[in-house]
Order: sequence, then C-alpha cells, then structure tokens
Amino acid sequence: MIRGLYEAHLPVSNLQESIKFYQKLGLELASEQEKLAFFWIVKGESWLGLWESETVNLPYHPSIRHLAFKVEKSEIEKVKEWLESVNIEIRSSFGFSPEMQPLVFKNNPHHAAVYFYDPDGNSLELITPLDMELPDNEKMMTLVDWKKKHMK
Repeated sequence: MIRGLYEAHLPVSNLQESIKFYQKLGLELASEQEKLAFFWIVKGESWLGLWESETVNLPYHPSIRHLAFKVEKSEIEKVKEWLESVNIEIRSSFGFSPEMQPLVFKNNPHHAAVYFYDPDGNSLELITPLDMELPDNEKMMTLVDWKKKHMK
C-alpha cells in the first residue's frame, strides 16, 4: 500500500532565507504562504514543507530535523563539488570530516552519503544506495576506501 514518502516538514526561523537556500539545492518552490513554503523534491511525487517559527532551536536528534535527499549513484562523487559551488558547507558526521565524505554505511544496502546543514541547523543529507548484495558486517568507511575494497 505505501509507495514512498510524499512530504516532510522542517522548522525555519526565516522563511525567505530558507527559500533561497533550498532553491540553491535545486528544489522548485511549489507554494508559498505567509509562514509556510512547499518545495517539490520530485514534482508531483514528494515535497518539503518549511514552517517559519519562533521555536526552531529544538535539540537535534536524527528522529527530528533531519532529511535525506536521494541522488543517483553516478552523482554521489560530484556532490561535494556541487555543494561547494553553491556555497554550502559540508559538515563532519559520524567522525568523518568533510574531506573524508562521501562516507559509506555498513548496513544493507550499503549507502554513500554527504552531510550538511540548512541555515537553521536542520541536518540534510544527500544519499544513494550502492549495493544490496554485500554483507553488513563492515565498519563505516569513506567511499574511496569502499570502492577500493568492493570495486575490483
């Protein structure tokens, strides 16, 4: 019955500043109201709601204030360069510095990801699945190290 995620929502302190940020990520503004904006993630399939609020500074936890946007496997190695080209700073995550990303998770399927924040500190991720067939008993590693090990 469930076919995917249609919408997700994040709190923001300045809607206009956040609109500019998410447009830099290439998202299309679908609708804007006084303190609410919706962006298409995939037009007609999924969108992101941004809600301007005075109570944005909630403590971070991955269960809130985190979104992962899927990118194509062929694009994951270009993500850092692209983010830097639009002046978005990559952040350290899981003990991996920005220079070490994309990082690869050990769970199945193996995923490669790059992490950054929006202007309000909401955690954002660009992620792609890599391989469904590999065991999940490895430690996290850089994509460069993962490719050396699995792409022979």
